[in-house]
Amino acid sequence: MIRAKPTLNPAKKNAMQSLDLLKELEVISVQAGKKILTVYAREEPVDVAYKDDASPLTEADRRAHEHIVAALRELPGGFPVLSEESAIPPFPERAAWDSYWLVDPLDGTKEFIKRNGEFTVNIALIEAGLPTLGVVHVPVSGESYLGAVGVGAWKIDRHGARAAIECSALDAKRRVRVMASRSHSDPNLAAILARIEDGLAATDLVSMGSSLKLCLLAEGRADIYPRLAPTSEWDTAAAHAVLAAAGGIVVDTRFQALAYNQKESLLNPHFLAFADSNFDWQALLAPALFQDN
Repeated sequence: MIRAKPTLNPAKKNAMQSLDLLKELEVISVQAGKKILTVYAREEPVDVAYKDDASPLTEADRRAHEHIVAALRELPGGFPVLSEESAIPPFPERAAWDSYWLVDPLDGTKEFIKRNGEFTVNIALIEAGLPTLGVVHVPVSGESYLGAVGVGAWKIDRHGARAAIECSALDAKRRVRVMASRSHSDPNLAAILARIEDGLAATDLVSMGSSLKLCLLAEGRADIYPRLAPTSEWDTAAAHAVLAAAGGIVVDTRFQALAYNQKESLLNPHFLAFADSNFDWQALLAPALFQDN
């Protein structure tokens, strides 16, 4: 009797494919991080150029960009690559992309220039407008955050030890931990804090640079990150994927899911990231938000 060969069910097969891709991205991001560190370790001041939008650009940005783009193009799928440091195709061309890689080769260039270590390498896979898989690598600490939506999220230390991470639920017995940007002030943050403190609990404010703010939500060390100031899609996509994989959500000020590649501009709307997706944040915070962003 001829026996049929065992086959994987589609969900398990997709999970394995996601894990294989995460392994590839982990290697690529670590390699890019090493290229960044060769510039970071120099004793002389970092040579900084400025792009048309006045954002800084360094040799480290360029080195990481070149490595990541070349490596992603070797991966299965042949997905287009959109990097902060690449030419941006017109929207009609991008709108035809079902899946693509979205990259910030050095997120937190200002932190890199300040030499405070709070900068990252960000790589995300965007599918149907949403980040489904992402890696955030921290070159100075050697840590990485990885996540695949529907599969799980992990943190890897500098020695390669891997630990599963997940968002934490709100706890009435503790203060609400609110993330804020290290380099970008947010004049609207006070209204958010007031609503939380009046309707929920006292707050602790934690400042940090780059996409690490979203990663701290993903690993259960923070509860909310309100960003009522400009960001670009490559700033958030990888950490958004990690957060979503860990159980969190990112929404705009109308509490719709933050989506990608939906318009000509690659600027994000103002957004809020939450670790506890079961709490009714909209009822609490909507009165404090500007609805026209």
